[in-house]
Amino acid sequence: MVMKSSKNYYEILGLTPDSDSGELKSAYRRLARKYHPDVNKAPESAEKFKDILEAYETLSDEKKRIQYDTLNGFFKTGATHRNSQESIYRYKKTASSTKTEENIPPKADKTFSEDLYRKKFFRESINSILDEITRTHNSRKKQKTVKNGDDIHTEISITLTEAVKGTERILNIMHKELCPQCKGHRFINGSKCRTCNGTGEYSTHKKITVKIPAGIKNNSILRLQNEGNPGFNGGVNGNLYISVKIEKNTHIEIEGVNILYRLPITPFEAVLGGKIPLPSIDGSINLTIPPMTHSGQKFRLANQGLQTNGKFGDMIVTVEIQIPQKLTSDEVKMYEKLKKMSQCNIRENIKNE
Repeated sequence: MVMKSSKNYYEILGLTPDSDSGELKSAYRRLARKYHPDVNKAPESAEKFKDILEAYETLSDEKKRIQYDTLNGFFKTGATHRNSQESIYRYKKTASSTKTEENIPPKADKTFSEDLYRKKFFRESINSILDEITRTHNSRKKQKTVKNGDDIHTEISITLTEAVKGTERILNIMHKELCPQCKGHRFINGSKCRTCNGTGEYSTHKKITVKIPAGIKNNSILRLQNEGNPGFNGGVNGNLYISVKIEKNTHIEIEGVNILYRLPITPFEAVLGGKIPLPSIDGSINLTIPPMTHSGQKFRLANQGLQTNGKFGDMIVTVEIQIPQKLTSDEVKMYEKLKKMSQCNIRENIKNE
């Protein structure tokens, strides 16, 4: 489609609007031989030749020439150009309802014929331009790029008990939605949408309930399909990816289906033994330790671990003898008395072991 141009193509080629196709070709060949970059090495010749080529390509195409003439105000005089006169006669012949007399070129009604000719060409040019605009617009609509929505990534932390038994979380996710005003088109009536500032989308918080399955492992990734950002022009929504982190517990770890438990005990519990209440995933159980238990000793509680495929793992308890951080004066005196009473040297074989 030819748009209104600030360049005078007729002046560039040294012609007038009345020049015919033969004169147009002659002028182009003459100027091309003079300004072609392969012949003329002057710095300005390349730009000059570009204008010459642009002018010739427009004026040598009948449809483009009509559009160019109409938009830029160039009209043939009709008095000296044979093709122009013939076009006028052909137009009057088609428009006429008589049979023979009007096939003869009129002499007295030349001005009226030229006006009709110009109006006809102007109308045809405008219609052609409008058709071209419509085709371009429809083509651009069809060629809109389909864009899939972006994925959203987030992270949550759960306790070890929640990891074993399963749980739920309500997440408040920053989420992008299509602009409710422009519906993602970004412009309204040719102006940038004020609601989304021309982005076609806006950010909002969205609450999503997520179910955490029982027995989930640390750093597991949960995927919620289509819960990401929306797509454009028919594109699919993105997904929401949730990284699950299990909070560290200084006393409990999971190893496969087994639960590893580090149990602190006092010195007198290690010496005397007894039943010690042990917190577990489902409540509490009693662990019986024998007298003279040493630090680091392990005890296995069968079927007290995690369940998988109908089978239970075990709970493996490692005892650690720890001295209380706070002791009463009476307790300290008892330890002093025990020191005086003790006849065992636990370090006598340290060199031989």
